Amino acid sequence: MLITTLVIVGVLIVLVMIVVGIYNKLVTLKNRFENAFSQIEVQLQRRYDLIPNLIETVKGYMAHEKETLEAVIQARNQAQSSLQAASQNPGDATAIAGLAGAEGMLGGALGRIFALSESYPDLKANQNMANLQEELSSTENKVAFSRQAFNDSVTAYNTYKQTFPPVFFAGMFGHSQDGTLLEFESKKIKEAPKVQF
Repeated sequence: MLITTLVIVGVLIVLVMIVVGIYNKLVTLKNRFENAFSQIEVQLQRRYDLIPNLIETVKGYMAHEKETLEAVIQARNQAQSSLQAASQNPGDATAIAGLAGAEGMLGGALGRIFALSESYPDLKANQNMANLQEELSSTENKVAFSRQAFNDSVTAYNTYKQTFPPVFFAGMFGHSQDGTLLEFESKKIKEAPKVQF
């Protein structure tokens, strides 16, 4: 009788330890992907902060392209508010999709500005414009690396919670919703034009 009781208690202790381990791993993986999102947030915010400088630089040269400049400002503001919504809950599929859409619009608007800037030789020669293009290009690369780290973390979280035995406990522990990958078509900013003689 005593041996049976000890075996049952031992099995229960092992089961409790397994369940606690599953809970801790779910929390750890979720915290990792939320932290990875905060790295994206830092880079996107840096990008948003550079855009007003870009607008000021091109404004004097592209005065009659007011519609394009306003489109960039509007796209930046939309992307910034989408980022704030997504940062509140990086696991929310709707917020992540909204951010992806807003970033796509911003990338397109920035691409139009850089395409138009090719038509303005004085603007192409402007050192401030070249520096901004370089900084935005660098930031785009950092966003891509941060996004990859985030997507890797989300994939690890989703994979773990869909495996056996965590799949039985994830919902009970408040991890019923899968993390959403952040996929947006990132239009790479053109490099400063190279002049050859």
